Amino acid sequence: MKRAVALLGAVVLTTTACGTQGTSGSGDQALADGKTFTMSIGTDPGSLDPALTVLSAARAVDRFLYASLIERTPEGEIVSGLAEKWEATTTTATFTLRQGITCTDGSPLTAKDVAANITFAGDPASKSALTGLQVPAGTTATADDAARTVTVTSGAPDAFLLTNIGTLPIVCAKGMADRSLLAKGEHGTGMFKITEIVPNDRYTMERRKDFAWGPGDWQQNQPGLPDKVVFRVIQNETTAVNLLLQGQLTAAQIVGPDQERLLAQKVDHVDGATPLGTLTFNQADGHPGKDPAVRKALVQGLDLNQVGKVLTNGKGKPSQSLVTVQPRPCTGDNVGPNLPKFDKGAATSALDAAGWKAGADGTRAKDGKQLTVKLLQPTVAGPTLTSTAELIQQTWQGIGVKVEIAPVDSAGINQALFDTGAWDASMVPLTLSLPSQLTPFASGTLPPDGVNFAHIANAEFEAQSKEAATKAGKDGCDNWNRAEAALVKDASFIPYYDSVLPVFVKGAKFTISDSVDPTAIRMLAS
Repeated sequence: MKRAVALLGAVVLTTTACGTQGTSGSGDQALADGKTFTMSIGTDPGSLDPALTVLSAARAVDRFLYASLIERTPEGEIVSGLAEKWEATTTTATFTLRQGITCTDGSPLTAKDVAANITFAGDPASKSALTGLQVPAGTTATADDAARTVTVTSGAPDAFLLTNIGTLPIVCAKGMADRSLLAKGEHGTGMFKITEIVPNDRYTMERRKDFAWGPGDWQQNQPGLPDKVVFRVIQNETTAVNLLLQGQLTAAQIVGPDQERLLAQKVDHVDGATPLGTLTFNQADGHPGKDPAVRKALVQGLDLNQVGKVLTNGKGKPSQSLVTVQPRPCTGDNVGPNLPKFDKGAATSALDAAGWKAGADGTRAKDGKQLTVKLLQPTVAGPTLTSTAELIQQTWQGIGVKVEIAPVDSAGINQALFDTGAWDASMVPLTLSLPSQLTPFASGTLPPDGVNFAHIANAEFEAQSKEAATKAGKDGCDNWNRAEAALVKDASFIPYYDSVLPVFVKGAKFTISDSVDPTAIRMLAS
């Protein structure tokens, strides 16, 4: 089965923990009713079935259509969503639904419906993109409709079971019976109902006036709620900026140099962070990254600080973790102290010691095979990825490594990482909200049945993450930090630079975590 991996702006991993990263700052400006909130997305989301996709564009749209059992405040506090109360350990959880929850067709949402969602996501046979990623394989749920309770039994210990199960997008019974309806965003439990889909152009939805199960004590009759939301598919950032300035867009995430025009005009923005600068090496047989000495030499041969500045137009900062969605449950710097220091001489010596000798033309070979690295460069994460890939190519060629840059879109990433395996180094970044979400990517099942696309087998990571999974929440942070540090030390995953991701906004205010929170949008008077 093909699965999408975490790519900024297009294929982001959004097993959503819903921690707020920023709030647009429009002060006390008057609110306005009856308006339309229009936001650009960089790629068409395709299927909107929330259990079968981790594409960021799809997940951003789905957040408006499908509600979850719990929500989290900007401070990390868990509050009510579809559930009014809950309790959980690392292996079991119980949720009690609020009264009066309905689907977009007016039918009631039952505890049995919710249990079916959870069991589906936990069943490997369902081919859900969330199995083993957000929901441990083998997880099941039972229901008591009279008591409105759902009882979950995890298929494996999960330190963040409450958050992972609690933030699953919940669909209604008719959608569970016919998932082709979910692909079109229908039969939801969220604040909005899909009304029009024009592929590669726009996704339109209307607010449900009966929606009353927003986070915590959220009230349904508030001033400033948008009546309509439109997601417009706009791949070119210059076009998106022009439309935003002309008032044809309300919000747009702009990561490239076009953001300077918006900053110069003091357009409001909400900032988040993501490890845009990430390197991963293919450790499958037949690839140079199989040898940890080669991986470490390639990392040591790069001035990652300079690479990061090129990647982020000088606006980023060195990474501390692959987990960037705030509030981070585990703090600390797992990256900086574990990265090899930039040393071109040491890198060339390490390649020599690994048997990759430089010939008369400066290129390296071993047993008659040239040292060649095929570098995956995403084309949908902003224009700076191209110049960054060229810098990496130039630098590695300076130590005798032939580098072939492979520009790939969302479909190409999926094919290379989870199908053909035709890559040696990847610039595809992961965006995580919980440390446990790294586990399936860094251990366990290989593609096409799993998401361990780099074929990583790190004993320290596996031991520490397994131990951490037995400890609830922050109790396991020491183990989670050690697990992530182990991946950096052996150059399996290298998050080296975080990018500040501004979502620019005119005429509204909202909060944002992995995506815009629909319940937080307030439209402003002109």
